[in-house]
Amino acid sequence: MSTLELVSQKAQELIELEKVIDEKQAELKEIQNKYKRISEEDIPSMLSEIGLSEITMSDGSKINTAQYYSARITPDKQEDAFGWLTDNGHGDIIKNTVSISFGREEDDSARELADELTNKGLDPTQKKWVEPMTLKAFVREQVENGNDLPLETFNVYIGQKTRIIKK
Repeated sequence: MSTLELVSQKAQELIELEKVIDEKQAELKEIQNKYKRISEEDIPSMLSEIGLSEITMSDGSKINTAQYYSARITPDKQEDAFGWLTDNGHGDIIKNTVSISFGREEDDSARELADELTNKGLDPTQKKWVEPMTLKAFVREQVENGNDLPLETFNVYIGQKTRIIKK
């Protein structure tokens, strides 16, 4: 068999493997969706129906549900979110970084600017954001304390999640 024929054979094998990977990924996504539905909908609603928050299985494992929070600031709502945080005394959770990129042969200009800013006590770089875990904790705190929070601005989702604690 020639090298060209071997390459062709391997290419065909690669194509078949891509198909298998796509099928397995679709199967995994379906399993993950089922897991999420049972964990976040079925078990929490069943426990709620019978008025329990936790049960102990015959093997000693405990099953309970806990509230969880998800939040994120999308680019289209960033201005509103930052404005609300600042106006309501929470601006300190906003990170603000400034940076400048220089092209080739601009090393002298970059060094001069960096020195000038450093001499002014500044460290240049700019990007504005709220750390995801900080935002999540902030949202949980605000909701649990009953504080007014524009949920849509922060894309807040509050749900129940099942926890299984094995003995």
